Amino acid sequence: MISVSQLTYAFDKGSAFRFPDFQVKRGEHVLLLGQSGAGKTTLLHLVGGLRRNYGGSIRIENNELSSLSASALDRFRGQKIGFVFQRNHLIPALTVEDNLRMAPYLAEMPIDESRIDAVLEQLGLGSLRKQRVQQISQGQSQRVAIARAVLNRPALLFADEPTSALDDVNCNRVIEMLVDVARENTSTLLVATHDRRLIDRMEKQIILQ
Repeated sequence: MISVSQLTYAFDKGSAFRFPDFQVKRGEHVLLLGQSGAGKTTLLHLVGGLRRNYGGSIRIENNELSSLSASALDRFRGQKIGFVFQRNHLIPALTVEDNLRMAPYLAEMPIDESRIDAVLEQLGLGSLRKQRVQQISQGQSQRVAIARAVLNRPALLFADEPTSALDDVNCNRVIEMLVDVARENTSTLLVATHDRRLIDRMEKQIILQ
């Protein structure tokens, strides 16, 4: 599913990262661990195709990401990868359901209203579908972001520090939600975090120094 080999990335200001080699199988759930500044977000963005011009190799489903054109990479990412970012990047003026409709629209996929209904109900958001994002709570917005990430049934689900700002109760709710929706869709789940509360939640771990 994911194969990373001899991966390096350098920013314009001179800071550079060298990442460990690893492989992740379809359906595995993996924690990407490391302190702030270790490169967790950068690695997640590289494997997710959000950053280019890297050294080494990133292969997803036998596709070398560096060999894809910008348009092909956008399409591949939209159809294969779901992201839960540190900031949810929802459109506040749109309703919850319209934010979800953006996922298939941007991936050039048909909009499946029954799928939207099912995902909203799964995450306890059915009663909020007509509400604008600016009218709902931060916790509800986070669930909307997860719903949008899984709507296209992505083969890969990536989450960047999804629990670091949450109390213990909500930390457990969010990680359980991510694991549940990944299992439901047989998605490979990769969670980047420095949250020590998650260490026992997934057996496979990749540690960045």
